[in-house]
Amino acid sequence: MDTESIDILGYVAATLTTIAFLPQVIKTWRSRSAKDVSLVMMITFSIGVFLWLLYGLAIQAMPVILANATTLILALLIVILKIRYR
Repeated sequence: MDTESIDILGYVAATLTTIAFLPQVIKTWRSRSAKDVSLVMMITFSIGVFLWLLYGLAIQAMPVILANATTLILALLIVILKIRYR
């Protein structure tokens, strides 16, 4: 695969994995309830996404950077909502 095809693959994967968080954020925001969301899992996941973001920055891979920066924001929003709506 050439570099452009690899980047497209990365952007498609990044888009899909990031979009996957939107329904949970929207549901939590609208219902004002996060009782079914595990705080430990979300914190652990957020740390992992942050480390992926650092990795993407280190290797200067824009698909990895954008996906993980966006996912980190969404994941932290869920953590904040979880704490707020306890």
